[in-house]
Amino acid sequence: MPHRCAGRSRRNQSEGAFAMGLRVGWIGMGRMGYPMAERLLDAGYEVSVWNRTRAKAEPLAKKGAVLVDAPRDLSSVDVLFTMVSTGADVEQVYFGPDGVLSGDGAVPKIFVDCSSIAVEQSADIRKRLAARGAQLLASPVSGNGKCVRAGKLSSVASGPREIFDTVEPLIAAIAGRGVSYVGEGELSRFCKIAHNVFLGVVIQNLAEITILAQKAGVPRAAFLDFMNNSVMGSVFTRYKANALVNLDWTTTFTPELLRKDLDLGLSSARRLNVPMPVTAATREALQAHFGAARLKDDPEAYLALDFAAILETVALGAGIELVSEGTPVPTGLEVPAQAAE
Repeated sequence: MPHRCAGRSRRNQSEGAFAMGLRVGWIGMGRMGYPMAERLLDAGYEVSVWNRTRAKAEPLAKKGAVLVDAPRDLSSVDVLFTMVSTGADVEQVYFGPDGVLSGDGAVPKIFVDCSSIAVEQSADIRKRLAARGAQLLASPVSGNGKCVRAGKLSSVASGPREIFDTVEPLIAAIAGRGVSYVGEGELSRFCKIAHNVFLGVVIQNLAEITILAQKAGVPRAAFLDFMNNSVMGSVFTRYKANALVNLDWTTTFTPELLRKDLDLGLSSARRLNVPMPVTAATREALQAHFGAARLKDDPEAYLALDFAAILETVALGAGIELVSEGTPVPTGLEVPAQAAE
């Protein structure tokens, strides 16, 4: 049964008070991890942080974060959060030579992984943690760094219900829009995979119809304004409109990570015998973007830009040369001045 965080009951307030006393560890200071950890600090939690590149975490020390030298230095926290790029990264920081579990002594009792990883890998990690007396809550999130800062991130969680109840106030402090508890085991991984499949399908089709309208003579800003004010508009289409209008490919999510998630979705579909022809077509359309990148002066740097740059690949196929329209479009994720201070 979904569990939302808005409107806390007296019981949830009590759980929140208990959560404030938990020692929290955090690993991962990427585009998502940094603002997520920052929200915990802003909410008054004591957080110890490790990141491979220490300099990325140093600004949080001014907000009270304790920086540690290695993941193993977080072995004594009560709750450990991870927000890293891949399942291999999760395994490395948990079980690697300097990992949180590399010693023989204390280990965190609760691991909360917010990364997007494969279902099978998550199940294996859960089993390995259980062997050390720890429990895993899989809690991937929906949104990007701007969503985090605007308090519009959402999260889905699965694992032991009592563990979820313990850490829900922590996740709620990060997410802003609430936490949906969907059951035991790896069910939240399926939810996140399905979510990112939809993300890929939507951005691909949004790019296609935007180029279709442009080739017919409609400015991108005008077309996307119409779409965003229609029943088809969404938080996602609104916050991507500025990028598509002004060719702003500031990275929120890379094509490579999107391709990984589409592959995870198709792999799950094959295993569960679910036909997903639209996803398969989207996967191949995205692959064309990797080929088009070879036309750029620095293909590697280009593929590190935001996945919305697939608009350029669609335009290439349509014989259109894109230029910025120079029309700033509100994203809906602007942080109020008082919240940004």
